[in-house]
Amino acid sequence: MKIRNAFFSLVLLFSLCNYGQNKAQNPIIFADVPDMSIIRVNNIYYMSSTTMHMNPGVPIMKSTDLVNWEIINYAYQTLEDDNDKLNLDNGKNDYGRGSWASSLNYHNGIYYVSTFSGTTGKTYIFSTKDIEKGPWKRTVLNNSYHDHSIFFDDDGKVYMVWGAGKLQIVELNSDLSAVKEETKKVLIENASAPAGNNIMLQSEGSQLFKIKGKYYLFNIVWPKDGMRTVIIHRADKISGPWEGKVGLQDLGVAQGGLIDTPDGKWFSYLFRDFGGVGRIPYLVPVQWEKDWPILGENNKVPENLDLPTSKGLIPGIVNSDDFNRKKNDPNLPLVWQWNHNPDHSLWSVKERKGFLRLKTGRIDSSFVQAKNTLTQRTFGPESTGKILVEVSKMKEGDFAGLSLLQKEYGLIGVKAEKNAKKIVMIEAIKDIPTEIESVPLTQDKIYFKAECNFKDKADQGQFFYSLDGKKWISIGKKIKLSYTLPHFMGYRFGLFNYATKNVGGFVDFDYFHIEDKISKNN
Repeated sequence: MKIRNAFFSLVLLFSLCNYGQNKAQNPIIFADVPDMSIIRVNNIYYMSSTTMHMNPGVPIMKSTDLVNWEIINYAYQTLEDDNDKLNLDNGKNDYGRGSWASSLNYHNGIYYVSTFSGTTGKTYIFSTKDIEKGPWKRTVLNNSYHDHSIFFDDDGKVYMVWGAGKLQIVELNSDLSAVKEETKKVLIENASAPAGNNIMLQSEGSQLFKIKGKYYLFNIVWPKDGMRTVIIHRADKISGPWEGKVGLQDLGVAQGGLIDTPDGKWFSYLFRDFGGVGRIPYLVPVQWEKDWPILGENNKVPENLDLPTSKGLIPGIVNSDDFNRKKNDPNLPLVWQWNHNPDHSLWSVKERKGFLRLKTGRIDSSFVQAKNTLTQRTFGPESTGKILVEVSKMKEGDFAGLSLLQKEYGLIGVKAEKNAKKIVMIEAIKDIPTEIESVPLTQDKIYFKAECNFKDKADQGQFFYSLDGKKWISIGKKIKLSYTLPHFMGYRFGLFNYATKNVGGFVDFDYFHIEDKISKNN
């Protein structure tokens, strides 16, 4: 089994290395990596993103070419520990909230990443001298500054810009420990104006830059009956006056900012809503005309980019895992995130070498309220997750298996009922889970597979089981992988085990393997 993990990774890596015909292609990451903030420090690029209710949170990614990224760290392990919503306690949850759009900066040898939370009503600023290893210093502001951008000006002052429609600015203390309330003022009264008067989503997602003495502010706006649009404002002074215009209006690719390469090329990093797979990153080339950044090629998002070809998502953003840890390996590679705050006493990769053990410690009423679902991103155009799980130590009422997690989730698993077990496929629509099909199970090991098709926004999922790892049998039906705002995240592969009647049971996952079908992005 363990050899297959390495084989699948090598096959996928080799295939994706040849994908793109030696040129980078959009999207640069066909997976849910929204709200990017990117900086360059010498020849290295760093990017932060949003993962909301997943933990650890605020992933930090690294690249040498703007195309091939790997997760190197997280800003926090848990946002707050004593919170029912974040802990999935007392029937509460924090789907679609947690922490949102971050701002990544580097100043005087220190890296800063900040984020805000509608759950706690606070803004969090994390700082470190070593972005890859930490440790992180944590500063908390007792206000939630929506879609803010922290900006270090040349004169030594530090600012924060935030808001939607009406954008505000405030100066921070030099150590970012507090805002100077007396400096708070409106920066732009109606930042949506360049896109017209009929606005569905007011301008937000502020990212502020200073280039050759001028200030540039990027925002996203969504005109009614239109598409997500880039708005750019420019000023000679940070206090204004600000002049604005539409920066890009194509494919709904929007929200982000500017980045340059060591050899003087400019790009805008943006993302696109792409159905069930989530919000996927794009790069568009930038030219400068009369001190304005001109985005795209003939105002369009190009398919190909003058950048190195993608080497694929393995092992940077998603990866297979055989759970076989060497002495100094981390318990979980950074590609994994828990759904909400985990209970670390109820999982292990050490109790049984080569396996992930998920134990039950409380009674849960539903899959979405269950603790310790371990997740990775699904990805496009088509992706598959496979597991082998041993279920001999389940107790009556336990349910364990493989999920495609979003609000309209689907899953395949084993239910332990009295003295018998059965394989079940469940589909959830409008918060109602329905058992679509079940099959008796008389053995202790079972293989599960979940397939995702995001090509051309097909957004379909399908589940399979196998008794021997060779012959795969479809179960249930194809499900619609619907992107919903209550969860606000692309679908996730999830390994789960929870109790509905008795605690103390456990299951052992032998491996999680991902596979990809190589096909054209769009």
